[in-house]
Amino acid sequence: MLADALHEVLQRLDNAARSAGRPAPRLLAVSKTQAATAVAELAAAGQRAFGENYVQEALAKQQTLNGPDLEWHLIGHLQSNKAAIAAAAFDWVQTLDRDKLIPLLARARAPDRPPLNVLIQVNIDDESSKHGCRPQDAAVLAAAIAAQPRLALRGLMAIPAPEPDPEGRRAAFRRMKGLFDELAARYPQADTLSMGMSDDYAIAIEEGATMVRVGTALFGRRPMKAED
Repeated sequence: MLADALHEVLQRLDNAARSAGRPAPRLLAVSKTQAATAVAELAAAGQRAFGENYVQEALAKQQTLNGPDLEWHLIGHLQSNKAAIAAAAFDWVQTLDRDKLIPLLARARAPDRPPLNVLIQVNIDDESSKHGCRPQDAAVLAAAIAAQPRLALRGLMAIPAPEPDPEGRRAAFRRMKGLFDELAARYPQADTLSMGMSDDYAIAIEEGATMVRVGTALFGRRPMKAED
């Protein structure tokens, strides 16, 4: 069943990309609050990248699944006291939003592992209820990340303000693409713009997303209320 959902989502991503004249984005399966058995089912169907909000929840799933070929992304707010654990447990941290986290992550990333992939989370609509740096602060964070050999600056991530009509988020996606283009011009290794979720990924792809984060369209409604 989940394999069918995965096939359908991948087809929709490909169709949206073709329609927009853009490369198909990477799919991040948002597995937060989902059982390890559901992650295993999607992994068996070919999905490799999974997004988790909480460090401890991700650790429990990793221990259960014991799959070295899976790629784990932290997409929830990172507290500084969990930075060392996150640096060891995840392949990507998509929610770096303040300079305090940079040395903490860099020091904790083991030298025998590839550098930790990092995205800067931008609060693109300046919402007081959301984490993320101000757009004008992204360049300073990028320079600090790029200076750390144990971190790999890969790009930007954002969650625009909710709108009853997903079309209302297009302007925010477009602003993110402009910010990303500025970043990539300075840092060629920055190749990832993570934006778009289950109800708006087609618009995000049109505006330049290279990675979309999809939960509900893959797993169905979660057992707990959660945003994806």
